[in-house]
Amino acid sequence: MAKELLRMENIVKTFPGVKALSNARMVLHEGEIMGFMGENGAGKSTLMNVLGGIYQPDSGEIYIEGRKVEVHSVHESQALGVAFIHQELALEPHLTIAENIFLGRTIKNRFGLVSQNLMAEAAQPYLKRVGLDIDPREMVGRLSMGQQQMVEIAKAFSLNAKILILDEPTSSLSEREVEVLFRTVRELKKQGMGIIFITHKMAEVFQLCDAVTIMRDGAYMDCLRSEECSEQKLISLMVGRDLGNYYVRNFNEPGEVMLEVKNVTAGKRAVNCSFYVRSGEILGFYGLVGAGRSELLESVMGLYPMNGGEVILNGEKLSRHDPSYMQQHGAVLVPESRKTQGLLLNNTIGFNISLPSIREFIGHLHVNRAKEESIIDHGMRSLSIKAPSSHVNVSTLSGGNQQKVLLSKWLATDPKVLILDEPTRGIDVGAKAEIYSIINDLAKAGMAIVLISSEMPEVMNMSDRMIVMSEGRITGELNRSEYTQEAILSLGMGVAN
Repeated sequence: MAKELLRMENIVKTFPGVKALSNARMVLHEGEIMGFMGENGAGKSTLMNVLGGIYQPDSGEIYIEGRKVEVHSVHESQALGVAFIHQELALEPHLTIAENIFLGRTIKNRFGLVSQNLMAEAAQPYLKRVGLDIDPREMVGRLSMGQQQMVEIAKAFSLNAKILILDEPTSSLSEREVEVLFRTVRELKKQGMGIIFITHKMAEVFQLCDAVTIMRDGAYMDCLRSEECSEQKLISLMVGRDLGNYYVRNFNEPGEVMLEVKNVTAGKRAVNCSFYVRSGEILGFYGLVGAGRSELLESVMGLYPMNGGEVILNGEKLSRHDPSYMQQHGAVLVPESRKTQGLLLNNTIGFNISLPSIREFIGHLHVNRAKEESIIDHGMRSLSIKAPSSHVNVSTLSGGNQQKVLLSKWLATDPKVLILDEPTRGIDVGAKAEIYSIINDLAKAGMAIVLISSEMPEVMNMSDRMIVMSEGRITGELNRSEYTQEAILSLGMGVAN
C-alpha cells in the first residue's frame, strides 16, 4: 500500500446562513491521481480552500504524511507541501517565467541585486520536470494557456510540493494541450506526487484518475476506484437522483429549411462552407479546437466579414450582414464564453435577460415596465432559473444557472434559428441534463438548432445530423445512422472517410 499523503476527516465549515461542509473527507496516497467530482455548490472548492489555507474549518482534522496539522494561511499550506493551481491562473503576465516561479523568493547575486540569470538557471530543472523546453526569461504573457499551466506546476515543484490540486485544469486548453497536461500529470504520479484533479468531465476521470471522490451538498458521498465506476453511478452519487436518460432527445421529422449557408468563405477561418438546418432539427458541429466551427458560425451571424458566399434565412437571401439584422430576421447566437462574451456578470438577472429585447419595452417617451417584467418573469420561469429574485447579480449564480440566463436572454427574442456554441461547457452533470432537456423541448417546438460542441458524446447523442470540420473546411456530413467515434475523429483530423 502506498504511503498516505493526506487525510481530511469530518471537516465542517459554515458561512453566515450556509453550512458549506458537513463531515467532509478526503484521502490521498503517494503516486495517486484522485478525481474530485460533485455538482456546483457541492463543496469541492470549499474543502480544497480549507486544505489550501484560504478558509479555516470550524471543526475536523487534517493529517499530512500521518502528522496532524493546522493550516491557517496559504503560506502555511505551501510550507506543508500543498500546491493549489486554481482555474484562474495566478501568474503575472508582465514578469518572466523565472520571476513567476520565484515570485516573493527572488534570487540575488553576491552584491545583493536581483539576478535574472541566476533565477533563469534555477528555474531550468523545474521546467524540465514538466517537459517545458522554453527560455525562462520569456514573458509569461506570451505563453499559451497550456504553457502557463506548466509554469504553475513548475512553481509547485520549486516549493517542494507533495500534493498538487488542479482545479478544472482542462477548461481552457486545446486537445493538444490536454494531451500534454495528462502526460505531465502521469509523470508526476510516477515521481510520487499525489494529485487531486477537480473536474466536471467524467471522461477525464476514466482516462486519467486512479480513483474518484464524490461530494454532494457539502458532504462526502463515496470514493471509488475508477475501474469500479460507471457514468450512471457517478451521476447518481453527485445529484442524489436518477437522471434517467442523461441525453434527453425526441427525434421528430424535420420541417422546412430555416437557415441555408452556401459557399461561405471568411478569410482562413472558414473556406467554401455550405450547410443547412431545418425546423425541429438539431444540426451538430464537431471538430478539434481550431477547426473553425465557431468562426464559421460567427461569420454567418455577421460578427466577422465574409469574403464570399450566401446566407439564406427563412427562404430569404440576406442583403445585409450584421448581428442585429440577423436577430431581427430570427437567428441568434449563444456564444461560447458566458463570462466574457455572453453576460454582464455585475448586472442583474433581469437586466441580462431583457437586454436584447430592449426595443419591445422602451419607446421614445417612456419605459413599459410591465412589459419588461413580463419578459424577465417568463424567462426565469420557462427555464427554471434558481435565484431569490431577478434583482440579484448574475455573478452570484452557479454556472448552470448563468448558462440558463444566457439562453433565456436570447430566447426572449423569439428566434427561429438558435446557434449554441459549447452550451454545457463548465457546468455540472445535473445542470447539463437540464440544458439538454431545454434544447430537446426547443427542437420539439420547431426551432432550428445548431449545436457546436467539443464533447463528442454530446453532439452524437443530441444531434439529428452532424457537420465535421478541420482547418476551416467542412470535411464531412453524417446522418445519425453513420455516427461512430472512428468516423467522426477521422473527419475531424481531415482524413477522408
